[in-house]
Amino acid sequence: MSKRQRDSREYARRMRMIQERATARHGRLRMAYSAIGAVLLVFAVMIVVRLGSGAGGGGGEAPSALPTGSAAAEITAGVTSVPAATLDQVGKGSAQVLPTVVTGQATLTEGGKPLLLYVGAEYCPFCAAQRWPVVVALSRFGTFSDLALTTSAADDTFPNTPTLSFHGSTYTSQYIAFQGVETTTNVRKNGQYAPLDQLTPAQVQIVQKFNAPPYVPQDSAGSIPFMDFANRAVLAGASFSPQLLQNHSHAQIVAAIKDPNSQLGGAINGNANALTALICKLTGAQPADVCSSAAVKAFQGEFANVGQ
Repeated sequence: MSKRQRDSREYARRMRMIQERATARHGRLRMAYSAIGAVLLVFAVMIVVRLGSGAGGGGGEAPSALPTGSAAAEITAGVTSVPAATLDQVGKGSAQVLPTVVTGQATLTEGGKPLLLYVGAEYCPFCAAQRWPVVVALSRFGTFSDLALTTSAADDTFPNTPTLSFHGSTYTSQYIAFQGVETTTNVRKNGQYAPLDQLTPAQVQIVQKFNAPPYVPQDSAGSIPFMDFANRAVLAGASFSPQLLQNHSHAQIVAAIKDPNSQLGGAINGNANALTALICKLTGAQPADVCSSAAVKAFQGEFANVGQ
């Protein structure tokens, strides 16, 4: 095993420990899935309970104020249009926790395009961190509309972590399809985080199968955020710690993303480049200008088994 592989595994282990300690306060961030069909309604309720509630915590402290109007538009424009030169300069950045390649599975598609599924919740600080590189990466293949600004819950670990939300947004691309699901809000109602998006039966099947061993480690099974990359790779948990986002505003995070020499920019853009390299394997190296970039070449070999 190479030093890089050992370092990557150790970093992933530490990230899991951080997430375990954080979620212990509000119960395990796990999703228990029952059979689809007659019990689907019951199962949907279980999802809300598991993902949207916590054993502890107070009630209903409001998240911090969010940018609105032109300030909000400037932030979403900034994160969806990171210059290619900046991403190329960052290369691998500080990316260490990469999606795990899945072999022997047929490619999941929608409309003839590889389908990427994200499952998270607005209260979740680890989801808050992961959305930044996801948006940066996917914006190289298509266009988001109606992305909202939000924060993680005020009463959870890493409170009020600035982020975006996929709830109510749309994504268009000639190369890939994307489904972003936010199961709950970031504010408690009657002791639980209020429900938001509901997983479809097809999405439930994907999570049942791939957010569990052998596709993810036992101690990561059921974690959010969860991403399925066309059934060819999966990621359970965040790629970097939400702690890096603490004491930053949305605008400051975008400024860091544009700075290839910043620590936060290295984390977000490095992980965005890793996701971009993986997606390029799914699209057959299209678009060519993105998939032949230095940012993608930095991860050459990391996803060699995708498609097998």
